Amino acid sequence: MYNKLQYISQGETVEKQLYNIHQALDAGCDWIQMRFKNQTSEKRFVLAEAVKTLCEEYLANFIVNDDVLLAQKVASDGVHLGLTDMSVSEARVILGNTKIIGATANTFEDVLLQTKNGCDYIGLGPFQFTETKEKLSPILGAEGYVAILNKMKSENITTPVYAIGGITLENIENLMKTDVHGIAVSGIITKSLQKQKLVQQLNDKLYANVII
Repeated sequence: MYNKLQYISQGETVEKQLYNIHQALDAGCDWIQMRFKNQTSEKRFVLAEAVKTLCEEYLANFIVNDDVLLAQKVASDGVHLGLTDMSVSEARVILGNTKIIGATANTFEDVLLQTKNGCDYIGLGPFQFTETKEKLSPILGAEGYVAILNKMKSENITTPVYAIGGITLENIENLMKTDVHGIAVSGIITKSLQKQKLVQQLNDKLYANVII
């Protein structure tokens, strides 16, 4: 099963992105989603190649945000697709069955669509307000997760769900009670002055009820 903690990268330049990703890997993150919006294809490729090398060194999963062709070009572990990106089924044709394809959802209807198209996991959110995204979908809160995950159970949909959007250390225990598989975070790790300690605390809460 997939790791419960995903780090979504931040940074306005290739250098800043690489620094933040390297710091997250050093701190113990083993799932990196490279999110590098509004950049030239050349810069995105340069960054993706460097991140792939880093993730191989740290034995971490490397997912490219939005760009299926870039994911194919650098042979990343997979891609994460937003609601307005290429469809999961189209991406599957390009990337094949061995690659991870994650998909964004905000409603149960989104979940139905994305899982029907064959995504491997759902990024469901936003949990609460976040400054990371410019165009924010309606806030779900813990109640929203409970409602959507209950509907998924009734439809026998077992695709892992990651909560995303403004999540803090204090939120995790309540979030995990909703039966989400894990969380995807960015700013909380990027801005932390004690990243290793934070990642350990996040994982402690995420895996608290996992029987090994």
